Amino acid sequence: MEPSVARLLGNDQTSLMSSRVLGLVRASHPEPAAAVTTVAGLLAWGVGHRPAGIVSVVLAVLASQLAVGWTNDALDAERDATVGRTDKPVASGAVGRRVTAWAAAAAAVACPLLALTTNPVAAFWLTLALVSALLYDWPLKATAFSVLPYAVSFGALPAFVVLALPGQPAPPVWLVTAAACLGAGAHFANVLPDLADDARTGVRGLPHRLGAAGSRVAAAGLLLAATATLVLGPPGPPSAIGWAAVGTAAVVPPLSWYAGRSAIRAGRRPVAAFRAVMLVALIDVVLLVASGRVV
Repeated sequence: MEPSVARLLGNDQTSLMSSRVLGLVRASHPEPAAAVTTVAGLLAWGVGHRPAGIVSVVLAVLASQLAVGWTNDALDAERDATVGRTDKPVASGAVGRRVTAWAAAAAAVACPLLALTTNPVAAFWLTLALVSALLYDWPLKATAFSVLPYAVSFGALPAFVVLALPGQPAPPVWLVTAAACLGAGAHFANVLPDLADDARTGVRGLPHRLGAAGSRVAAAGLLLAATATLVLGPPGPPSAIGWAAVGTAAVVPPLSWYAGRSAIRAGRRPVAAFRAVMLVALIDVVLLVASGRVV
């Protein structure tokens, strides 16, 4: 084989591999995966994990997020293709469905193994979060119970982080409750841009049954409840920063809906509502870290 031909073939193979890797990254739902992993890492730091503990928490949570994202895109490939979701790499053919499914399986196996580097009790809670999230992907997504996996998975996440500490301290009830409210709110906000597409493919989760207006109200109320629980739940009087966080949680959702309408008018997909959830989650965890009242 001529050297120039070999170089061309090598370049093609490298380009194909790079395209697949990029497709897998996009199929992992990188924004929410990065947000949830960052929140877990900040919470781990805030409750007093040492550097090795923070790394264990971050890697285990990242594996869970990758498993859920890849599973979602592999299962929904046909539905996404039907409604013309060119932003979905599996549906558009940028990465194979089988490759994505195998990546999801690998990440799902890695998650509890990484969590076990903390302790078995903590690993159980992160595994519960993973299993619950996978049950959303199938079969609960299209049922009236679609919000349940979000509440369970988000609620189990801080339980994992706190229980992963030496001595396995019990996570505060108010922390788990606030995280569950945040997760439930994330579900309603996340589905809003897809209500019409989901209706075309037979998906009727709880947000679809409530409709767009009802889902917006549910998302806003749950986000506000999550932040208020974090402010009022710990012992002692709420701080001025805490009340400011409650005010922010009340203002952010309406602003995100306005941004969503602007995106629709501009012909873009309205994702501002879900980004608002991620913003509120980051504000909430910074509030927790700053207050130092978790454990």
